[in-house]
Amino acid sequence: MISIENILSLADPDMAPEVVMPGAEKIISGEPLQNIWNVYSSADGKMHTGIWDCQAGAWQVHYSEDEVCIILAGESILTDLNGQQKTVQAGDQFVIPAGFKGTWQVPSYCKKVYVIYEA
Repeated sequence: MISIENILSLADPDMAPEVVMPGAEKIISGEPLQNIWNVYSSADGKMHTGIWDCQAGAWQVHYSEDEVCIILAGESILTDLNGQQKTVQAGDQFVIPAGFKGTWQVPSYCKKVYVIYEA
């Protein structure tokens, strides 16, 4: 049975983060070290939510999943393959649809809440 104890907070995850770096072939600049606190994954493994943060750097992205993002701190610059850019910063809320290709750049630091759905 699901009870109130199953409601999880994203505010301060009580777990060690997974520390990752994009593959060397994807890194454009910097050392974009990323911390991921995956707080919840659905039983079918298609939906994930948690906190992500990253140090300065830029890397290539290709989204095979849909992602809802809420920027908590810092900023990022998303650039599509046509060179169009979107700067997102603390307070911004947006969706990146599956199929997006381009680059993700963090000028100094960025922290976000993410909700990922893998179709």
